[in-house]
Amino acid sequence: MRHQKAGRKLGRTSSNRKAMFRNMLASFFEWEKIETTTIKAKELRPLAEKVITLGKRGDLHARRQILRLIPDRKIVHKLFADIAPKFETRLGGYTRIIRTGFRAGDKAPMSIIELVEEENKPKKRKGKKRKKAAPKKEAAMKKEVKEEESELQAKEEIVEKEAFEEEKKVAAEAVAGNEEAQKEEDAVAKDEASADSEAKEK
Repeated sequence: MRHQKAGRKLGRTSSNRKAMFRNMLASFFEWEKIETTTIKAKELRPLAEKVITLGKRGDLHARRQILRLIPDRKIVHKLFADIAPKFETRLGGYTRIIRTGFRAGDKAPMSIIELVEEENKPKKRKGKKRKKAAPKKEAAMKKEVKEEESELQAKEEIVEKEAFEEEKKVAAEAVAGNEEAQKEEDAVAKDEASADSEAKEK
Protein backbone atom coordinates (compact mmCIF):
# COMPACT_ATOMS: atom_id res chain seq x y z
CA MET A 1 0.00 0.00 0.00
CA ARG A 2 1.11 3.58 -0.78
CA HIS A 3 0.26 5.26 2.49
CA GLN A 4 1.70 8.78 2.96
CA LYS A 5 3.19 8.76 -0.53
CA ALA A 6 1.48 11.64 -2.33
CA GLY A 7 2.08 12.50 -5.95
CA ARG A 8 2.54 10.49 -9.12
CA LYS A 9 5.87 9.05 -10.20
CA LEU A 10 4.95 9.11 -13.90
CA GLY A 11 7.31 6.24 -14.66
CA ARG A 12 10.39 8.40 -14.00
CA THR A 13 13.09 8.70 -11.41
CA SER A 14 12.95 11.62 -9.01
CA SER A 15 15.72 13.55 -10.79
CA ASN A 16 14.14 13.00 -14.22
CA ARG A 17 10.73 13.98 -12.88
CA LYS A 18 12.04 17.21 -11.32
CA ALA A 19 13.85 18.17 -14.52
CA MET A 20 10.69 17.53 -16.54
CA PHE A 21 8.59 19.76 -14.28
CA ARG A 22 11.21 22.52 -14.38
CA ASN A 23 11.09 22.51 -18.18
CA MET A 24 7.28 22.42 -18.14
CA LEU A 25 7.14 25.40 -15.75
CA ALA A 26 9.48 27.40 -17.98
CA SER A 27 7.40 26.65 -21.08
CA PHE A 28 4.15 27.33 -19.22
CA PHE A 29 5.15 30.81 -18.04
CA GLU A 30 6.77 31.64 -21.37
CA TRP A 31 3.66 30.83 -23.46
CA GLU A 32 1.06 31.08 -20.65
CA LYS A 33 -0.48 27.77 -21.82
CA ILE A 34 0.77 24.33 -22.79
CA GLU A 35 -0.83 21.08 -23.91
CA THR A 36 0.20 17.89 -22.12
CA THR A 37 -1.34 14.74 -20.67
CA THR A 38 -4.05 15.27 -18.08
CA ILE A 39 -2.03 13.55 -15.33
CA LYS A 40 1.02 15.79 -15.94
CA ALA A 41 -1.20 18.87 -16.03
CA LYS A 42 -2.70 17.93 -12.66
CA GLU A 43 0.78 17.48 -11.19
CA LEU A 44 2.03 20.74 -12.73
CA ARG A 45 -0.88 22.86 -11.53
CA PRO A 46 0.07 23.12 -7.79
CA LEU A 47 3.67 23.92 -8.71
CA ALA A 48 2.59 26.71 -11.09
CA GLU A 49 0.22 28.22 -8.55
CA LYS A 50 2.90 28.15 -5.85
CA VAL A 51 5.27 29.99 -8.22
CA ILE A 52 2.61 32.65 -8.95
CA THR A 53 2.05 33.11 -5.21
CA LEU A 54 5.79 33.68 -4.76
CA GLY A 55 5.68 36.15 -7.65
CA LYS A 56 2.92 38.09 -5.90
CA ARG A 57 5.22 38.52 -2.88
CA GLY A 58 7.71 40.30 -5.10
CA ASP A 59 10.68 40.33 -2.72
CA LEU A 60 14.25 39.19 -3.39
CA HIS A 61 13.93 35.93 -1.49
CA ALA A 62 10.86 34.96 -3.55
CA ARG A 63 12.76 35.75 -6.75
CA ARG A 64 15.64 33.50 -5.69
CA GLN A 65 13.26 30.69 -4.78
CA ILE A 66 11.70 30.87 -8.25
CA LEU A 67 15.12 30.95 -9.92
CA ARG A 68 15.84 27.60 -8.28
CA LEU A 69 12.89 26.16 -10.25
CA ILE A 70 13.09 28.29 -13.42
CA PRO A 71 16.69 29.24 -14.27
CA ASP A 72 15.69 31.51 -17.19
CA ARG A 73 15.87 35.10 -15.93
CA LYS A 74 13.72 36.50 -18.77
CA ILE A 75 10.84 34.20 -17.86
CA VAL A 76 11.20 35.04 -14.17
CA HIS A 77 11.14 38.77 -15.01
CA LYS A 78 7.98 38.23 -17.06
CA LEU A 79 6.43 36.38 -14.13
CA PHE A 80 7.12 39.25 -11.71
CA ALA A 81 6.37 42.11 -14.10
CA ASP A 82 3.38 40.84 -16.12
CA ILE A 83 1.79 37.68 -14.77
CA ALA A 84 1.79 38.15 -10.98
CA PRO A 85 0.25 41.69 -11.01
CA LYS A 86 -2.81 40.34 -12.86
CA PHE A 87 -3.70 38.20 -9.85
CA GLU A 88 -3.19 40.68 -7.01
CA THR A 89 -6.82 40.45 -5.88
CA ARG A 90 -7.22 36.72 -6.56
CA LEU A 91 -6.59 34.41 -3.61
CA GLY A 92 -5.92 31.27 -5.67
CA GLY A 93 -7.02 29.38 -8.73
CA TYR A 94 -4.66 31.07 -11.17
CA THR A 95 -4.78 28.21 -13.71
CA ARG A 96 -7.40 26.06 -15.40
CA ILE A 97 -7.22 22.64 -17.03
CA ILE A 98 -9.27 22.04 -20.19
CA ARG A 99 -9.58 18.52 -21.54
CA THR A 100 -8.97 18.26 -25.29
CA GLY A 101 -9.48 14.57 -26.01
CA PHE A 102 -7.10 11.63 -26.50
CA ARG A 103 -3.68 11.39 -28.12
CA ALA A 104 -3.65 9.66 -31.50
CA GLY A 105 -0.89 7.14 -30.75
CA ASP A 106 -1.61 5.72 -27.29
CA LYS A 107 -5.01 7.29 -26.53
CA ALA A 108 -3.62 9.10 -23.50
CA PRO A 109 -6.04 11.78 -22.21
CA MET A 110 -4.75 15.22 -23.21
CA SER A 111 -5.44 18.62 -21.63
CA ILE A 112 -4.48 22.25 -21.95
CA ILE A 113 -3.32 24.01 -18.79
CA GLU A 114 -3.49 27.79 -19.06
CA LEU A 115 -3.62 30.93 -16.98
CA VAL A 116 -6.96 32.39 -16.10
CA GLU A 117 -7.29 35.40 -18.41
CA GLU A 118 -9.86 37.58 -16.74
CA GLU A 119 -8.73 39.37 -13.62
CA ASN A 120 -10.62 38.57 -10.47
CA LYS A 121 -13.07 41.33 -9.60
CA PRO A 122 -14.27 41.52 -5.99
CA LYS A 123 -17.92 40.66 -5.57
CA LYS A 124 -20.21 43.60 -5.07
CA ARG A 125 -21.86 43.78 -1.70
CA LYS A 126 -25.56 44.14 -1.16
CA GLY A 127 -25.06 47.59 0.30
CA LYS A 128 -23.56 48.80 -2.96
CA LYS A 129 -26.52 47.40 -4.88
CA ARG A 130 -28.83 49.33 -2.60
CA LYS A 131 -26.84 52.48 -3.28
CA LYS A 132 -27.20 51.88 -7.00
CA ALA A 133 -30.93 51.39 -6.58
CA ALA A 134 -31.22 54.88 -4.99
CA PRO A 135 -30.94 56.83 -8.28
CA LYS A 136 -33.91 54.86 -9.64
CA LYS A 137 -35.98 55.97 -6.66
CA GLU A 138 -34.83 59.54 -7.18
CA ALA A 139 -35.79 59.33 -10.84
CA ALA A 140 -39.22 57.97 -9.89
CA MET A 141 -39.68 60.78 -7.37
CA LYS A 142 -38.65 63.36 -9.94
CA LYS A 143 -41.08 61.87 -12.43
CA GLU A 144 -43.91 62.02 -9.90
CA VAL A 145 -43.07 65.64 -9.05
CA LYS A 146 -43.07 66.56 -12.75
CA GLU A 147 -46.44 64.87 -13.24
CA GLU A 148 -47.90 66.74 -10.25
CA GLU A 149 -46.54 70.03 -11.58
CA SER A 150 -48.02 69.38 -15.01
CA GLU A 151 -51.39 68.56 -13.43
CA LEU A 152 -51.29 71.78 -11.39
CA GLN A 153 -50.42 73.78 -14.50
CA ALA A 154 -53.31 72.21 -16.39
CA LYS A 155 -55.71 73.02 -13.53
CA GLU A 156 -54.45 76.62 -13.38
CA GLU A 157 -54.93 76.99 -17.14
CA ILE A 158 -58.50 75.68 -16.85
CA VAL A 159 -59.26 78.12 -13.99
CA GLU A 160 -57.78 81.01 -15.99
CA LYS A 161 -59.87 80.09 -19.03
CA GLU A 162 -63.05 79.95 -16.94
CA ALA A 163 -62.28 83.33 -15.33
CA PHE A 164 -61.58 84.84 -18.75
CA GLU A 165 -64.87 83.52 -20.13
CA GLU A 166 -66.78 84.91 -17.12
CA GLU A 167 -65.16 88.31 -17.63
CA LYS A 168 -66.21 88.19 -21.29
CA LYS A 169 -69.79 87.38 -20.29
CA VAL A 170 -69.88 90.19 -17.74
CA ALA A 171 -68.45 92.65 -20.30
CA ALA A 172 -70.99 91.55 -22.94
CA GLU A 173 -73.85 91.89 -20.44
CA ALA A 174 -72.63 95.36 -19.51
CA VAL A 175 -72.46 96.40 -23.17
CA ALA A 176 -75.94 95.00 -23.80
CA GLY A 177 -77.29 96.90 -20.74
CA ASN A 178 -75.71 100.14 -21.94
CA GLU A 179 -77.23 99.69 -25.39
CA GLU A 180 -80.72 99.11 -23.93
CA ALA A 181 -80.41 102.17 -21.68
CA GLN A 182 -79.30 104.25 -24.65
CA LYS A 183 -82.28 103.02 -26.66
CA GLU A 184 -84.65 103.92 -23.82
CA GLU A 185 -83.08 107.37 -23.52
CA ASP A 186 -83.45 107.90 -27.28
CA ALA A 187 -87.10 106.82 -27.16
CA VAL A 188 -87.83 109.18 -24.25
CA ALA A 189 -86.11 112.01 -26.08
CA LYS A 190 -88.16 111.30 -29.21
CA ASP A 191 -91.37 111.32 -27.17
CA GLU A 192 -90.47 114.62 -25.56
CA ALA A 193 -89.57 116.14 -28.92
CA SER A 194 -92.86 115.03 -30.47
CA ALA A 195 -94.78 116.36 -27.46
CA ASP A 196 -93.07 119.77 -27.77
CA SER A 197 -93.84 119.97 -31.51
CA GLU A 198 -97.50 119.21 -30.87
CA ALA A 199 -97.71 121.87 -28.18
CA LYS A 200 -96.21 124.47 -30.50
CA GLU A 201 -98.71 123.68 -33.26
CA LYS A 202 -101.60 124.20 -30.86
